[in-house]
Amino acid sequence: MTQLMLRCLILACGNTLRGDDGVGLWLAAWAERRFAENQNVRVIADHQWTPELAEDVSRAQSVLFIDCAIDSAAGSLNLVSVEPAAVGHGLNTHHQGAEELLALARDLYNSLPREARQLTVGAGSIEIGEGFSAAVAAALPEACKLIEETVSRLLASLQK
Repeated sequence: MTQLMLRCLILACGNTLRGDDGVGLWLAAWAERRFAENQNVRVIADHQWTPELAEDVSRAQSVLFIDCAIDSAAGSLNLVSVEPAAVGHGLNTHHQGAEELLALARDLYNSLPREARQLTVGAGSIEIGEGFSAAVAAALPEACKLIEETVSRLLASLQK
């Protein structure tokens, strides 16, 4: 049986009990509402990316990964292309990054999305607590706009 390919997969992770680390989950909830009527978009959000997600990645034509970044300025937005990790990079069975999930999709399922992007939001604080720092809260509207534009571009590029 041939599995249908999903046009755009949004994978987000974070921890809502660690301040700005929850921004990925917040953005995933926003994306789920925004794209609720679009059957070409699927959103998966969890506390971490695990190896099991490689199957979902392998079935997607495009993927947008969303997470916070502790090594970036608070509230900064960074959207980059993502490539699979190099062969022999190693497997962490607890948590995977975007590059590792792409590599697992390639190695286990012999399939890669045509396009993969990662959006990160710079974290100001990942201390225990709920809510976002002022910088991350201020960046949310622009992050939502960037997600909407990126998903639109990914879907449009797949029609060519």
